[in-house]
Amino acid sequence: MLGGLLMLIGLAGLFGSYVGLEIERTRVGSTPVGLFQPKAAPPGPVVVVAHGFAGSRQLMHPFAVTLARNGYRALVFDFPGHGRNTQPLAGEIGDDARAAALLGALADVVDYARDLPDSDGPLALLGHSMAGDIATRYASAHEDVRALVAVSPYLSLPVDELPAVNLLFIYGAWEPQVIQQQGRAAVAAVAGPDAAAVEPGTTYGNFDDGTARRLVIADGVEHIGVLYSATALQAALDWLNAAFERAETESVTAGGVDRRGPWLGLYYLGVLLLAWPLALRLPQVAAERLGAGSTAGWGWRRFWPIAVLPALLTPVLLWPVPTDFLAIAIGDYIALHFGLYGLLTLIGLWRAGALPRLGGASVSALVAAIAMVAVFETLALALPTDLFVASYLPAPHRLATVAALFAGTLLWFVADEWLTRGPGAPRAAYAVTKALFLVSLMLAVALNLNELFFLVIIIPAILVLFLVYGLFSGWIYRRTGQPLVAAVTNAFAFASAIAVSFPLLG
Repeated sequence: MLGGLLMLIGLAGLFGSYVGLEIERTRVGSTPVGLFQPKAAPPGPVVVVAHGFAGSRQLMHPFAVTLARNGYRALVFDFPGHGRNTQPLAGEIGDDARAAALLGALADVVDYARDLPDSDGPLALLGHSMAGDIATRYASAHEDVRALVAVSPYLSLPVDELPAVNLLFIYGAWEPQVIQQQGRAAVAAVAGPDAAAVEPGTTYGNFDDGTARRLVIADGVEHIGVLYSATALQAALDWLNAAFERAETESVTAGGVDRRGPWLGLYYLGVLLLAWPLALRLPQVAAERLGAGSTAGWGWRRFWPIAVLPALLTPVLLWPVPTDFLAIAIGDYIALHFGLYGLLTLIGLWRAGALPRLGGASVSALVAAIAMVAVFETLALALPTDLFVASYLPAPHRLATVAALFAGTLLWFVADEWLTRGPGAPRAAYAVTKALFLVSLMLAVALNLNELFFLVIIIPAILVLFLVYGLFSGWIYRRTGQPLVAAVTNAFAFASAIAVSFPLLG
């Protein structure tokens, strides 16, 4: 099958990214650490690479691979509460306890890096988003940091208090100007001109006295895409080469930058191409296609109130409700949003006489179909994503959080799948309800910006999940005729992704 072939080619390219490199995995206390370095080569300068909020060490592999290919030793790790670090993250967003916990974790990894053989010289830090700020704070108190690369950082230090360290700012062109402006102002503080006059790609200041600064804008990417941008990766490599006075010819492997983006695209395209023929092998669960659209007289007039009212009411009703019942940042609100939204939709379906039902479906066939879909999504999507993109498979200490989130996502997906399926369902109903859900989340952010700001970051990720699992849902429904198959599997996929992505709190 073409899909299977593309998946194999994509996997070969992804594994090929690590050819010529030696990767050591260890733990520093509770912190998982990965050391990337070239095989059979003299030890090079050390760079500690740190991920952002709701990230993980896998997300920073493109930078680690790029640096290791070019003679550096790069360390990646999971901050407390993130990835597979079992230690919860202390404090609240923006307070001293949170900053101290993150700084402490970074300091422990840097101390470990200093104890590596032949690593008694200066080192460099590279941090994305939240970690850009934490790395900057660390460099302010440690003079042996030779260079710092801040990728899409949210800086808390005023520009006149930034450390005297060679500092590179990298942003995606699609990121908000208010974020990019921080980097411009920081460069202007050394360059002298107005921030608006700072030229991207131009070095201001001097490497010798640690005042060198540069701003780089990577075209065509946003806050996450910048991590895969060849422009961003090359800019970081060039900056560190200049700071450590290393020539490009010192590359000890094939050199160049990590280019896993196309391989990932090829692999996931193969997954989609394979999913459709495999869906045809699912058991037929219902004799006829079920859903609200199988109710007599169903159409847009009956659909709209049930679809729109929950989208508007959910953020308003949850506005005054405390959201600290789960030990996971933002995830507790998402669980409530999914759950209440789904409950309101089910109430609408009940009033319309169109509640979900088995409809004489075979229970054994329903269970078998759910199991088959779950196995495929785990092996084809979750496992490779966990290996090559970001932490995606829940570790044992997160399973209770997955279960709590599943209670909320299941309500919404059962209600939504039933609302949008059936012979009489409007053709665009499935897309409309996904758009309404995203609008509902944005309304929630607008009502409570301070508490829910980070929802803005995950809305693009939720859109991608809607697109991918929406395709799966359609194919599954055409074969099984029962909306509940995709409802259960999609609900678990979303619950797992959210539980794994957001940090666990202490």
